Amino acid sequence: MPMRLLLVRHGETAWSRGGQHTGRTDVPLTEEGRDMARRLGDRLKRAPWDGLQDALVRVSPLSRARETAELAGFGDRLRTDDRLLEWDYGRYEGLTGPQIRAEHQPGWLIWRDGVPDGEALADVSGRVDDFLAWADAEAGVPDPDTTVMHPADRDLVVVAHGHLLRILTARWLGLPPAFAQRLKLGPATLSVLTWEYGARAVERWNDSAHL
Repeated sequence: MPMRLLLVRHGETAWSRGGQHTGRTDVPLTEEGRDMARRLGDRLKRAPWDGLQDALVRVSPLSRARETAELAGFGDRLRTDDRLLEWDYGRYEGLTGPQIRAEHQPGWLIWRDGVPDGEALADVSGRVDDFLAWADAEAGVPDPDTTVMHPADRDLVVVAHGHLLRILTARWLGLPPAFAQRLKLGPATLSVLTWEYGARAVERWNDSAHL
């Protein structure tokens, strides 16, 4: 695995501001969301990040994630990856939690109850697991004297969506995907996943100091 995974949730959209579930609908950033992305980029240009010149950059193909990555300074090297698409919310797309509980399913909790005609949590987790396996293979550097694979001293920047990144973090830690319920994540925040004594760890979470 790379020495660090730097996770960035996309900036604000009109739907995220209103608490609407935004899966595959390609909602653009608001002006505030664009400003958030620029502020993040300004922060990452300074120490200790120094522009992350050697980092790999993988981004959800949806425009809100791509534009966040571009405005943060990664436009020249980003690569999109369909595995980083947000959860497909099916018939609950565009609805808020209170709307769903009042009009469709009392007591609804996405982590327990899922979504009708959408993607199962296990399927989202499977995409995330596949992405992390790719990252393992991409970053593995063979020791010239052995067959052991060591973590590469190279960062991986991932720009994607709130639920997807929370599930990715749960799986990084070896936890069930529903653990993501306990990991709140704001727009345009910075989180860092790393290693501690050979175990996967969280170094920084939901950091909004640049905002």
